[in-house]
Amino acid sequence: MAIQQSELILNPDGSVYHLNLKPENIAYDIIFVGDQDRVSKITKQFDTIEFSTQKREFKTETGIYKGKRLTVMSTGIGPDNIDIVINELDALVNIDLETRKPKEKLTSLNIIRIGTSGSLHADIPVDSFVMSKFAIGLDNMLRSYLIDEVSNEKIENAFIEQTNWDLRKGRPTVVSCSSELAKRIDSDKMHKGITATAGGFYGPQGRVLRLNIQDAELNSKMDNFSFEGNRITNLEMETSAIYGLSALLGHQALSLNAIIANRARGTFSSDAYKAVDELIEYTLGKLAEK
Repeated sequence: MAIQQSELILNPDGSVYHLNLKPENIAYDIIFVGDQDRVSKITKQFDTIEFSTQKREFKTETGIYKGKRLTVMSTGIGPDNIDIVINELDALVNIDLETRKPKEKLTSLNIIRIGTSGSLHADIPVDSFVMSKFAIGLDNMLRSYLIDEVSNEKIENAFIEQTNWDLRKGRPTVVSCSSELAKRIDSDKMHKGITATAGGFYGPQGRVLRLNIQDAELNSKMDNFSFEGNRITNLEMETSAIYGLSALLGHQALSLNAIIANRARGTFSSDAYKAVDELIEYTLGKLAEK
């Protein structure tokens, strides 16, 4: 059965609505960044750029880096934007946009997020790299989908118990990264653990300005959380949504963060741009390896 126009919206030129992309515009290896200005910081290192477009905060460039075709895309901030980006990327490769029917042969994309984040532990210093072995979603977006088939109930239950999580905020979701991509990108430069994804920057991440928050001790509880040797390493706003939707749709996903703040020490990187540039260089090098 064809997908209705109201459910899969296309622009007059046939591109998907928010991303302004057609299937031929993207590679199968895709780098996500949050900031649209960071796209060109990556693609300026490409040998050639074959395609570039932007609509709202979604900027996309595709080109060749050391013989490898790559796409770099800005997602903006938050799980809600990730919901748009991954669903529309999947539509580009797994739905025939003319017949509006899912394809019989499905394509799996490789999606790597390069982001910035704050560490929750004193021993994960600023300017270091974190690979998200798991992501725990505190934002509730994934609960709109049948997420249980790819989520880790044991870690979810341990988190709820150890943090005395208020279920009125929704049940947290835990999804693992792609083991295939983790093996491809890993090295001794990477700290590994669980990344917590919040639905906002201030209250949801424990920041207090003029509003009191529901659980003022949540960050310290997360700092002390442990499950089978896995601890929560950092806090940000996208990884859980990337992991959950990718797993459900059959894509490979991995999230990498340059640590620019240490919440335990109260410190901030003296050169956050350099830390991000080094993570970009590292990731591009790994993707270009034969």
